[in-house]
Amino acid sequence: MQVCKIYFKTIFLFSLLLLLSTYTYSQAKPKAAQNNSVSKVNTLLWEVSGNGLKAPTYVFGTMHVLCAEDAQLSDSLKTIIHKVNEVYFEIDMDNIMQMMGMLQHVNMKGGVKLSDLLTVDEYKKLETYLKAKSPLPLSMMTRFKPFFISGLITESGLDCKEKDGMESAIMKEAKAHDKVINGLETVAYQAGIFDSIPYKDQARELMRYVDSGSYYLDQTKALVSVYKKQDLDEIEKMTVQSDPGTSNYLDLLLFNRNKNWVKKLQELMPKGSYLIAVGAGHLPGKQGVLQLLRNAGYTVRPIPNVVKSGIEANP
Repeated sequence: MQVCKIYFKTIFLFSLLLLLSTYTYSQAKPKAAQNNSVSKVNTLLWEVSGNGLKAPTYVFGTMHVLCAEDAQLSDSLKTIIHKVNEVYFEIDMDNIMQMMGMLQHVNMKGGVKLSDLLTVDEYKKLETYLKAKSPLPLSMMTRFKPFFISGLITESGLDCKEKDGMESAIMKEAKAHDKVINGLETVAYQAGIFDSIPYKDQARELMRYVDSGSYYLDQTKALVSVYKKQDLDEIEKMTVQSDPGTSNYLDLLLFNRNKNWVKKLQELMPKGSYLIAVGAGHLPGKQGVLQLLRNAGYTVRPIPNVVKSGIEANP
């Protein structure tokens, strides 16, 4: 079950790896971010209303892995969970069969092994690196998709023994009030995203991560800090300053999924009131969920999301 939990986190952690990679590029070649700020205040919580809706729906930006003490819910978010009809995550985390089904998507297709993608020296370097950074030895991951391994390494960058995600905290609160839990996507769809990116490219990025020393791990901490400040504008800057070589990955991981979600929400929201909890990187920007909802005619407004301890907010 631990592998299932890690796999779910990996869809965000690879997004994080990509953002850090593009952020590195932007430092060497500055580029003005698109001035399309969705937030006048720092908050992860938003209300969607109007356009014929009888009741509002709420959107919350999550982070799939945090130090446990930071994965706390504000009073505003708790109140919303109490009153909505259902809670939607990226995938249905309450579906045990679907979560267990993640295991079949961990390995690369076609019997491909890491040794087929790396040189002998690269393989040895990765093995040594993982002994210090990963909860699993390389011998157990010889067929794992390289980006899954990148996710394991990224998680190790947080300086805390106990790690959790905002989804877990939200689901615990939702289940305490007998709320139905659903998913915007299936595990099979998310797994397909990983298979759409050539394994050789994934392996190249994995070794780039290993060779970077502490840089990416330090940037992981920096992005967690930005998340704790609920600064969607800063997250948006990291997203839009992309290397042309990775732009197709941004489409796969962020933009295409945002469009699919908003299309589904337009069908869903007239039926009731919902909490939509998805990775915070999906919210800001011209192609972010919040702006796409505005483009569709809805009113989207920020709601203060202040936690007395843990996540910091400046509403």
